Amino acid sequence: MKAVHTELHRSHDPQFFLVRGVVKRTTEQPERADRLLKGLNDGKHQLVEPTKFGQGPRARIHSPEYLSFLSEAWDAWTALGDSGPEMIGNIHPVRQAATYPTHIVGKLGWHTADTAAPIGPGTWAAACAATDVAVTAAQMVMDGEDATYALCRPPGHHAYRDMAGGFCFLNNSAIAAAHLRLKHERVVILDVDVHHGNGTQGIFYARPDVYTISIHADPTDYYPFVWGYAHERGEGAGLGTNLNIPLAIGTGDDGYIQAMDLVRKAIESFAPGALVIALGLDASEHDPLRGLAVTTPGFRRIGQAIARMDLPTVFVQEGGYLSDILGANLTSVLAGFEEAR
Repeated sequence: MKAVHTELHRSHDPQFFLVRGVVKRTTEQPERADRLLKGLNDGKHQLVEPTKFGQGPRARIHSPEYLSFLSEAWDAWTALGDSGPEMIGNIHPVRQAATYPTHIVGKLGWHTADTAAPIGPGTWAAACAATDVAVTAAQMVMDGEDATYALCRPPGHHAYRDMAGGFCFLNNSAIAAAHLRLKHERVVILDVDVHHGNGTQGIFYARPDVYTISIHADPTDYYPFVWGYAHERGEGAGLGTNLNIPLAIGTGDDGYIQAMDLVRKAIESFAPGALVIALGLDASEHDPLRGLAVTTPGFRRIGQAIARMDLPTVFVQEGGYLSDILGANLTSVLAGFEEAR
């Protein structure tokens, strides 16, 4: 399996975020990519540089106002003269009878869902590079590759059409799926991150052509708290094309594989032409956020289960934070896929 990667991700180097009222060092650091690259090297995967696709693929998913905000945010922020070293909103209007703001502080609040997506001087460039990585991987599958892996950083699955959140700015998995739709009538996104893929769900919630499925830690007790419940099934034309499988905190390998069996049946009924895996490795027993307890051999079993779905597959990197086991878990899931293919 070929892997798409660019060093341009390093321009995004967030230093802090706010969680439970505490300023903490973010775990979404450039070192994540270094550890993932080691996993790719250990698995002997060929690295491929991305093609630059421009704004088109991003504009299929994200609103013009949001893309404009992200591209101009840092210059407007620094022009204030009294702003901090990173952008974190101090107002979140939740859009109840609200007017779209013209001031950068208002726009920052409008376009962020939480305080866990700090914007710095290189965030826009890195986020754009990540979408090129995802689209390149999707295009390679459209051109005949059986499966590809996209090392995207920053991640994307918490990003809505016009909101950042949870370390995510542009929704790489959604952008990859929209690109695959140029060839396939129906596409599935299967999110195996420990956190619910709320942004992806929101983007496709009323669409019947992209089936969004997420296996994640129960949001009753875990981020994002207000999305990710089993009763969320889509709306309008998209009713029935969203499936959430929340798992009890601490669920391990066997419970996770049981959920994968439910996913396989749902995907078979939908009959898609291609599959996007929003690959979170933070379901690991060793992940610092500790929601689920999947072992390294368990990730191999997950890869095998994905392979048996027998679809052209694009793996898009989502979560999986700084732990000694991160690279080994990536090696394991891709090896399991290749073994079972």
